Amino acid sequence: MNYDSSPIAAIATAPGRGGIGVVRVSGKNLSAVMSAVCGTKELQPRHATYLPFRNADGSVIDQGIALYFKAPHSYTGEDVLELQGHGGPVVMQMLLARCLEAGADIDLRLAQPGEFTHRAFLNNKLDLAQAEAVADLIEASTEAAAKSASESLSGAFSKAIHDLVDKVIHLRMLVEATLDFPEEEIDFLEKSDARGQLERIRATLADIFENASQGALLRDGLNVVLAGQPNVGKSSLLNALAGADVAIVTPIAGTTRDKVTETIQMEGIPLNIIDTAGIRDAGDEVERIGIERTWGEVHKADVIVHLLDASRGPTRADEEIVGRFPPNVPVLRIWNKIDLSGHKPAVDRMSDATHIYLSAAERLGIDLLRAELLRVAGWQQTGESRFLARERHLLALRAARDHLDLAAEYVAQGEQTSDQALDLLAEELRIAQERLNSITGEFTSDDLLGVIFSRFCIGK
Repeated sequence: MNYDSSPIAAIATAPGRGGIGVVRVSGKNLSAVMSAVCGTKELQPRHATYLPFRNADGSVIDQGIALYFKAPHSYTGEDVLELQGHGGPVVMQMLLARCLEAGADIDLRLAQPGEFTHRAFLNNKLDLAQAEAVADLIEASTEAAAKSASESLSGAFSKAIHDLVDKVIHLRMLVEATLDFPEEEIDFLEKSDARGQLERIRATLADIFENASQGALLRDGLNVVLAGQPNVGKSSLLNALAGADVAIVTPIAGTTRDKVTETIQMEGIPLNIIDTAGIRDAGDEVERIGIERTWGEVHKADVIVHLLDASRGPTRADEEIVGRFPPNVPVLRIWNKIDLSGHKPAVDRMSDATHIYLSAAERLGIDLLRAELLRVAGWQQTGESRFLARERHLLALRAARDHLDLAAEYVAQGEQTSDQALDLLAEELRIAQERLNSITGEFTSDDLLGVIFSRFCIGK
């Protein structure tokens, strides 16, 4: 990603036709672009001006609204010009090309993905967690995810991290002072309540991690794979969970030849329910390929829903399927067709798996499955707002937690007047602070920044 300071331009609205389209320009000395396209070198900042957008020969490309934001009062912290016209793709491309032509003398170029937001980060308009929340808000697949992304964009997640870092810094200061001035003979650990301070920091971190973990569920959701022999009711269960006939259901074995994926919302969590081909000795080449793909999905699953026919009981083929499941992946064993077996809807948590008795065809016990999916996901229903965290945030929080756990051990050793323990305590606190700072970008490598912003859409 090229992060030079040249002015940049891009279409900021989604591809395709729409009522309105926006071309955004950001950088220094945009008067040449304003003069050439809008017919004036000066636009009143933060006021909408209706005017024609003109070609080099004076012909009109479109009629629209020009908005000018003077630095630093803009999204990027630079001068920003936004041209809002009709949302036809040809019109937008013509307007963008005209801006690039008019800005040739100031080296105006096409923006790269995420470059507007990256400049906002570099100019301290957003920290890294807030910048990531911009992309998360755009990509949110549920209302709950959108609300959590908005919460993070407003700075709630960043504030929680900053407040925690301040507490770590205060404790570090006391430790370093004790190491620097040992002749004062101050009983640091008792008089400064180091143990109490550290325990409060660890408790706060645990709360943030729990909140972020819940937010990560809202962002990423779960891949739930339905697996089992043919005709055990996988497609019927998919339809029951989706509330619509999204998969073909027939009594013919092998009806489902390839995966069918349906995304549903459950308490705001996006669940990608993947119906797969029935597992058996393949009857033909097409079915064999479908079964191979089934095992591929099983090995990528967050949760495996293994369906069995309650009316006939377990078979050797069912046990062989279980033997091929990947380790450390939660399994829900579904005994389907209880309308034929005489069982009642129930949940039985056993050592090998959680067993659920239901009838997909009759919609009996489906709520029990929904509740178990939420439980396996670790979802907790609270009234608190959640931060829409990413995997890198969780990794940083886990790393900080591990170093604070080690710090707690050194505090205990320090109470026995071990100078070495205090040195190690200071180092663990320093590393924990670095891990927390990486979340907001105060301690983040340029390589990581390149990866993060390259995944944004162009124009944002």
